[in-house]
Amino acid sequence: MSVRVTEEVVRWALRFCSRSSLCQHRSSLLTTSIKDKSFHTQQLALILGARQTQTSLSGSLVSSVRFYSQERTHNEDSEEKEHLSSSLPAEVRSDDPASRRPQWMSAFMDHLQGCGSPSDVLDLTCEYSPTPRQVSNCLTHMWSCMKKMTDEQRHYELRLMFEHPAFDQLLQMAMKNVGHMRSEDLAYSLLSIVNLGVPQRSRVVQTFLRACQENLNDFDEKGLSILSSCLENMEDSPNVSALKDGMRMVVEARLPTIRSVMSLQTMMRLLGKDTPMHLKRKLEGKALSMKDQFSLPNSQHMISTMATMGFHSKQLLEVCTKKIRENLNGIPFNRLFKVLMSCRDLHYRDFDLFKDISDYMASVIYIWTNKQVVLFLSVFENLGFCPDALMEVFAEKVIADPDVLTLKDLLCILKVYSSLNYDLQHQRQPFLDSLCQVLESYLPKMSRFELLRAVFSLCIIGHFPSAPLEQLLQNSTVEQLQTTSPKFLQNQSRLFRMVDLCLRLDRPALPRPLTVPSSFLGDSAPVRPSINPELSLCLRDVLGDEADRILEEKVVVENVYFIDAVITKPLPNQTSATEAISPAGEESRPVESSQRIAVICAPPSAICFGTSRPRGPLAVRIRHLRILGYDPVVVAEQELHSLSDEKRKEFLREQIFPEHHGAQTQPEMEQLGS
Repeated sequence: MSVRVTEEVVRWALRFCSRSSLCQHRSSLLTTSIKDKSFHTQQLALILGARQTQTSLSGSLVSSVRFYSQERTHNEDSEEKEHLSSSLPAEVRSDDPASRRPQWMSAFMDHLQGCGSPSDVLDLTCEYSPTPRQVSNCLTHMWSCMKKMTDEQRHYELRLMFEHPAFDQLLQMAMKNVGHMRSEDLAYSLLSIVNLGVPQRSRVVQTFLRACQENLNDFDEKGLSILSSCLENMEDSPNVSALKDGMRMVVEARLPTIRSVMSLQTMMRLLGKDTPMHLKRKLEGKALSMKDQFSLPNSQHMISTMATMGFHSKQLLEVCTKKIRENLNGIPFNRLFKVLMSCRDLHYRDFDLFKDISDYMASVIYIWTNKQVVLFLSVFENLGFCPDALMEVFAEKVIADPDVLTLKDLLCILKVYSSLNYDLQHQRQPFLDSLCQVLESYLPKMSRFELLRAVFSLCIIGHFPSAPLEQLLQNSTVEQLQTTSPKFLQNQSRLFRMVDLCLRLDRPALPRPLTVPSSFLGDSAPVRPSINPELSLCLRDVLGDEADRILEEKVVVENVYFIDAVITKPLPNQTSATEAISPAGEESRPVESSQRIAVICAPPSAICFGTSRPRGPLAVRIRHLRILGYDPVVVAEQELHSLSDEKRKEFLREQIFPEHHGAQTQPEMEQLGS
């Protein structure tokens, strides 16, 4: 018995020695060091077709191996391992599965868990002869170590890993044993290899993709989920596309058997936007059937998953947003921000969700950095929602310490507060003074276009600081802006036209008069969209026989502002007085003797979501129309569509003839009072 054990020990010792000598031999061949950022591609060129030319070396490793078939080498190793295990003394063997494994296998796994870097793992593979399962464990552990490192450490360790002579050998062993790996090991190995930076079109990655295709029916729910995570970020290639197509069929067939919400979400992300609508509906039904299992992270990820798929499911979104609203305190910044970004991508807006997030952030604003708050304000602005609570508290924070704002923060704050037309009330002047103080400190550093954007936002708000305006309109700045690329000229002209209009109509008190050069105003031909047919018909019904005389449609003012309809009607109790005062033969001026009502049909994008508050561009149009003598009446397009014909007429009648409406309601109020 002892002789047999001795023979087996000698045999394994010889095998280990041969492995060690092979590592040393490989080390002598691979002497090229990597000294720049391109070391990934340079070193891994050895694993591509160029490595195939080294027939003597590769032959010693892989021989004439077919990477997708069961191999005799593995069978022989397995038989030898079983023989060695059976030859051990009885006291060594136990009923415990871990104890039944050969002692060297347990030692290998113990040593592997102690490895703290990919290089340590590679050193370990030179001392042992890993089984197919252990090869997968090595690759997974290497990536696990890498995830825990800082960016600087990761860069350094990756360089050491690609320079290590045993790394190429480990990949060769992975290709050799790919046919013996379980489906879960295949998925973990592929995920680790890709995440470690091995080129996706290399031989080893393509070999694993082919192996996954051939064994796809053997993948369980967990294996499919891991494989989905890997394929989600891989470049398109024939093997990747084929594997994705195969996974779509497998997922559709196995959909009723999926029990894990996380696995379902992973597969949904993999299927992506190209998924047929009938399959998206099946996935939606499966997710709704599992809604009681949704945890808070599941709800967050489901919204981002739907955004990845480009699939808007109102039912599913309502389930997820309800869960999120109930647990806002437990959601970190990144995930909460991702939820809002996904809502934007899905064109989904939930007033209660947005308001709760705004209130929550306002209550804990002390834990957020300025950059984080500005990011949230920006995405709220993209969603068309005005977070009143957050904007009020943040304005106080800016007033208290404006100097901490970066130029990027400043430009974003100006854009958001002007776009959402937030009413600062008593904080307006201190807030704007604080922003202008910071803006003036950045004047020498900012580009001319950044200065134009800042001045444009301030003009929308109705604030005209002299220093930025003078610098924008001085000759040197004008000369620089004349060299603007043609693709940006249209946007630049749009901003300048608004600045010019505000200077002419608002007439701010400046040290010296300023005007925008006409060369920057571009082609100011007005856009004349068609009037809303429902609005036109309703106005004519309200005005009756006088419509043709007092109604004018599609009016353009100052060659910029489009008005859907202008109603000119005489002022009450003023016509006769005007005629008595006016000299004989002189007609009264329309502005003095009549009222001009400008009816504006505002699309949803022109009004803050969930309110009747006009956004910046519409607000400045209303301000300027009042200066020009009009009485603006804003009719929300969405509200116009939602009302019945009678209610629509009543609504317009109240807006256009408020004196008639008041006269009709006064007797009713008196009757109620009596």
